[in-house]
Amino acid sequence: MQVILLERVAKLGQMGEVVDVKSGYARNYLLPQGKALSASQKNIAQFETRKSQLEAQNLETRKEAEAMAEKLNGQQFVVIRQAADSGALYGSVTTRDAADAASENGFTVDRKQVALVNPIKDLGLHDVHVSLHPEVDATITLNVARSPEEAELQASGKSIQEMAAEEEAAADFEIAELFDDIGAAASEDGDLAETVEDVLPESDTDEETA
Repeated sequence: MQVILLERVAKLGQMGEVVDVKSGYARNYLLPQGKALSASQKNIAQFETRKSQLEAQNLETRKEAEAMAEKLNGQQFVVIRQAADSGALYGSVTTRDAADAASENGFTVDRKQVALVNPIKDLGLHDVHVSLHPEVDATITLNVARSPEEAELQASGKSIQEMAAEEEAAADFEIAELFDDIGAAASEDGDLAETVEDVLPESDTDEETA
């Protein structure tokens, strides 16, 4: 099916181009989203009469998107989720979660603007692309953690694996210290017993032997 694009569409073409697309893609996405018209002679003629207006609108919306991209690009948003010790989430983080996280921090982002190849299923820092305009993108980072404290550690550059290793090392150290304390206490008891035997009179020790 041939359509005429009313705006730039990634990997497809620029505004005003007539391109061949699959019928389902056109009917389910391009046409209802107002991104294209079927390339009939009537629609092509209508586009030519509206071309200047469409270009002006596109320029205005692009400027607005660029201004927002300057503020949004590089922002990091925390998303709290439950997860296993291995870092695997009980569930996933979706485009809606990303849009909600940005919106909660004062940015107007629609889930349809968020591009995720696959849902996020692990703890950690994840870069996510946001399409603010057909010609303007921004990149945000989702800090997916089990708690705000864990999110802070991840933001400082520590991975879940590193944090788990540190916790394990700390636990091993505590156990080693406990055994050292027990060994020291046993040693002190032995030294005390030897001291008592040394100070007891020989008669006392003989009587005890008898």
